[in-house]
Amino acid sequence: MSSGPLRRLVVLRHAKSARPEGVPDHRRPLAPRGLRDAPAAGRALAEADLLPDLALCSTAVRARQTWQLASAEWGTPPPVRHEPRLYAADVPALLAVVRETPPEVETLLLVGHNPGLADLVRTLAGDGLDDTLDRLRAKFPTSAIAVLAWHAPGWPALAPGAALLTWFRVPRGGSRT
Repeated sequence: MSSGPLRRLVVLRHAKSARPEGVPDHRRPLAPRGLRDAPAAGRALAEADLLPDLALCSTAVRARQTWQLASAEWGTPPPVRHEPRLYAADVPALLAVVRETPPEVETLLLVGHNPGLADLVRTLAGDGLDDTLDRLRAKFPTSAIAVLAWHAPGWPALAPGAALLTWFRVPRGGSRT
C-alpha cells in the first residue's frame, strides 16, 4: 500500500446537454434538465464534504456550464482551470492531465465527458465500497459523480487499479414549473 496523504479524484460528467441544430459539438449548451441537475450535483458534493481544492474543466460549453452551476452551490469555489485536453479525451490523456496536479492538491475535481470519464474511473478503481463499482459499470449517465481515493505522496503515482471507488451518485434536480 502506498503512503502519503489521502488523495481524492472527484469525477463529474457534464449535465444533460441540448442538441441544437447547426451547433458544433464543442458549443452545445445544457438542456433544461441539465440546468436543473448541475446545481444538484454541486449540492450533493457539498453535503458529502467532497469539495475540491482544484477543478479541471473541459472547455466545452456544456462542461463549463455544469462547473458554473455546480460550484455556485458552494460558499467559495476552488480555483478552476479550463483544460482543452479534457474534451474528447481517452484514459491515457486524462491520466496525463491528472498526474500534472500539484502535490498540495488533495482533492481534484474533473468535469468532462464520456466515454473517457467512465473509462478512467473503471481503469483506476481496483475495488469499490458496497455496490458502487457494479452500479458505475452498468451506467455513468450525465451528472454522474464518482469519487476515487488512495494514499500517495503525489498525483504522478496514480496508476490503474490503485484507487478505491468510495462514492457514486447521480444527482437530479427537481422539475421546475
